[in-house]
Amino acid sequence: MSQYSGKICFYEGKCFTGRKLEICGDCDNFQDRGFMNRVNSIRVESGAFVCFDHPDFKGQQYMLEHGDYPEFQRWNAHNDHMGSCRPIRMHGEHYRMELFEGADFADQCVEVCDDVPFLQGRGLTKNCINSLKVYGDGAWVLYEEPNFRGRMYIVERGDYSSHVEWQAQNPNIQSIRRVVNYF
Repeated sequence: MSQYSGKICFYEGKCFTGRKLEICGDCDNFQDRGFMNRVNSIRVESGAFVCFDHPDFKGQQYMLEHGDYPEFQRWNAHNDHMGSCRPIRMHGEHYRMELFEGADFADQCVEVCDDVPFLQGRGLTKNCINSLKVYGDGAWVLYEEPNFRGRMYIVERGDYSSHVEWQAQNPNIQSIRRVVNYF
């Protein structure tokens, strides 16, 4: 299995019951595969995935790592809608990211290499991250609230000159953690 793939199974019913959709790569629209957008349980058999509540990789993001999610509340969803997913592009085990308070890599910058439950504890003066650069091998999850809570956004290797590029509605980011991918 390549480092860009994995296997995830979606179920219409709670506790892995009902119709099943098995995916081993990108799926931009569950309905194109004959599966409606109601998902009440998920089993990630390998890899890590970012799932979206709308087709075409849009809407609220959910990061799902290896394991069982017997009901939608387990992946922090507020409803049972799911429309698309893709594996998280893991490149290895080296994590490094620069966070900038300003857009276009301006203003105060903080470099991180590990999980941070409260970014303001690292010397940032605001709770806004307007741009960032992801180096190294690993992917990251950004959270709008401290202690890895609230709306989440997944970023992978690359430069993001604005919070809009990681599909955020605003630049409020208060905690981050590494995606640890178990195959």
